[in-house]
Amino acid sequence: MRLPQISGKELIKILCKNNFVIVRQRGSHIRLEKKTPQEVIKITVPMHEKLKKGTLSRIIKDSKISESELL
Repeated sequence: MRLPQISGKELIKILCKNNFVIVRQRGSHIRLEKKTPQEVIKITVPMHEKLKKGTLSRIIKDSKISESELL
């Protein structure tokens, strides 16, 4: 499945719908966290116009959401 070209702002909206909370911002990077019973998942998202494929796929993998949830 091909990943869509999305911006950092759009990705943050998707992550927030999946129970991630914005913790802080430093420059153009926003840090989000999700607390689960087993662990705390921490993700940093750059606020770019279009995220590169590798960056997007790494964020998806680290956040443990499926590509279908992204779409």
